Amino acid sequence: MSDDVKKEIAVQAIATHLRPLPSPVDQLDRLYREHASLVLRTAYRITGSNADAEDVLQTVFLRLVRRDERDALEPNPAAYLRRASVNAALDLMRARKRAPHVGLDEVSARAAGTSLQSIQEDREIHDRVRLAVAKLNPRAAEMFVLRYFEGYSNGEIAEMLGMSKMVVPVLLHRARARVREELGRYLGRNDEANT
Repeated sequence: MSDDVKKEIAVQAIATHLRPLPSPVDQLDRLYREHASLVLRTAYRITGSNADAEDVLQTVFLRLVRRDERDALEPNPAAYLRRASVNAALDLMRARKRAPHVGLDEVSARAAGTSLQSIQEDREIHDRVRLAVAKLNPRAAEMFVLRYFEGYSNGEIAEMLGMSKMVVPVLLHRARARVREELGRYLGRNDEANT
């Protein structure tokens, strides 16, 4: 190989390393395109509302812009964004004092002939579960959502949260018991009101 060819190879190797890194805006745009649906889906499972899920999506990505947390995304951006959406949705649930409203699912159910009372009862139970989860401490709520709303295994949760695989089932058991207790209080009051 001639000296000129060796120099050209060396120049190309150096040029490869000197290529400009993607700008933070480009990185954020790529993250949004790749993971927005994951954040929306996760938030919707917690809040039960498309509008709230969109608010959570906006919150998660605004936090990334404001705090420059892009380094925290490595090595697994999906896991980080999933956890961020769980936490933002739980924050929203804790802070929200919503007025009663009629959702689109209720309107479509009326058109399909489903009983409004059964829809309302289902909605109340779902809302109570969400409120009970929102009352858990943040780590327990996050684990509960990942397991029972998102369907992750205990091992996957342990890996995502950097915990021992032995600790996850214990904490989930406690969280489940607290949620069950909250639902029991609600259902007990509801049964008393119906008698």
